[in-house]
Amino acid sequence: MQILITHGSLARTRVLRFNRLQLCAALAGLVVLLTLLSGTIYNLIFLKAAREGWPLVSPIVKLVVRDEFAQRDRFMRENLDAMARKVGEMQAKLIKLEAMSERVSGLAGVKPEEVLQIAKPALAEGGKGGPFVPADAPSLDQLNGLVGALDEQTEQNTDLFTMIESRLLERRLQSLMVPNSRPVDGPVGSGFGFRADPFSGRAALHTGLDFPADTGTSINAAAGGVVLLAEVHPQYGNMIELDHGRGLITRYAHTSKVLVKIGDIVKRGQPIALVGSSGRSTGPHLHFEVLVDGVPQNPAKFLAAGDGAMVALAKARPKR
Repeated sequence: MQILITHGSLARTRVLRFNRLQLCAALAGLVVLLTLLSGTIYNLIFLKAAREGWPLVSPIVKLVVRDEFAQRDRFMRENLDAMARKVGEMQAKLIKLEAMSERVSGLAGVKPEEVLQIAKPALAEGGKGGPFVPADAPSLDQLNGLVGALDEQTEQNTDLFTMIESRLLERRLQSLMVPNSRPVDGPVGSGFGFRADPFSGRAALHTGLDFPADTGTSINAAAGGVVLLAEVHPQYGNMIELDHGRGLITRYAHTSKVLVKIGDIVKRGQPIALVGSSGRSTGPHLHFEVLVDGVPQNPAKFLAAGDGAMVALAKARPKR
């Protein structure tokens, strides 16, 4: 493309040559310039005229942008209505959650008011007031305030459920550490209490339960704990003691083989030894004892209590 520029009949004519790429760049620059110019005119003149109410320009501008403003207002109202419905649904769910938390906290022995009172600020008594804002048409600020309050309430309920979970887990761990599982399947041959000694025939206290079984029968931990002793005793023979915490110990005696060592952590029902007749014994059996603070207890009370073994443990402790 060529453009001829001349100033008169005697003047020298100038020739400007443009290729296709230069022409496209010039057109693009012109479009950008016109766009910026129109945006500047729109913001500086038309919008200012609409806001300040210029006599001639303002009605024209309002007619042009009226549909745009109406569409924007309708969009905002629809969004606010949707947010209000969502907040209502959240409030309903939170009410159900609070009712459930009260029931569950009662089972766990946790008082919700004590937990939530920590997070609540102290409110002083006195006069109250402020402008009346109807709730049927909430504004964006009101909805943001409601969402913030719901978020705070949710955090408080989360803390409450965390404490409930902790209490329930603590109870679960306590129940796992109480010997209420039979160490050997089978009947009891000799119970806890006074009996005729099998060697001397004299009356003597039998401090545990005897479970007759074949040699090599698996002996399982009555509860989870730590291996406190694994040694040979002159009376008990090959003996194991498990420490379950809180002064609670179980003893397994007369075994033929010990499967654990001192310091091992064992789970409820885990094989720890094999039935035998070592030590002061007349035949293959397991001698099983439960000691609380060093005092022998009747293991039958713990085995019969099942899930209520915690009550048996509480009764076994001496009152102080």
